Amino acid sequence: MTKTDQSTGPVLDIDIVSDVMCPWCIIGYQQLEQALATTGMGARIRWHPFELNPDMPLTGQNTSEHIQEKYGSTPEQSAQSRAQMQNLGQELGFTFNFGPESRMWNTFVTHQLLDFALSQGKQHPLKMALFDAHFTDQRDLSQKDVLVDVATFVGLSTVDAARVIDSGELADSVREKQKFWTERGISGVPSMIFAGKYLVTGAQGADNYAEILRRTVAETEAA
Repeated sequence: MTKTDQSTGPVLDIDIVSDVMCPWCIIGYQQLEQALATTGMGARIRWHPFELNPDMPLTGQNTSEHIQEKYGSTPEQSAQSRAQMQNLGQELGFTFNFGPESRMWNTFVTHQLLDFALSQGKQHPLKMALFDAHFTDQRDLSQKDVLVDVATFVGLSTVDAARVIDSGELADSVREKQKFWTERGISGVPSMIFAGKYLVTGAQGADNYAEILRRTVAETEAA
């Protein structure tokens, strides 16, 4: 995906390793978008697979329970963290609709669908639609009909999306891509790689991303 609509400057390749279950991934991306608009730069965005919870059952787990178990957070700390994300999302134009019944899902099949979407030139819109489906609409991403519906919404073939999910034909491809990034030290998301050289982890904020973009261009042009 190339962001050239309003760009007047250089266009950078930006690889983003992420999981659609990760709220900081969409927060970080929205901050990056702001930075691109501020600097007038464009970006070719490519998303790469990372599973926050590869051992999670397909039935998923209540979000609050999961956060408390994984990070040792108290219910109060968990609620405070979600409130912080909701406020950040609101500032960035993204809606988090967390509730007591919110769940996290196993995303291995979701990554396979994203891998297929890449071959169809629809990876970025699918990624954005999946973030919306999960965080805003609280849809069950473990369900085939939900994934196919989201895929169809962004213009992918309903038949092809269902086939990819049923066949598991891209499972090996996704595993290889996950291995590629973990072998290079990626252990948390979002992880963004600018121009194939500069790795930045975590949601850094629009101002920091703008500085990273400027520095990347300057160093690339000087090389």
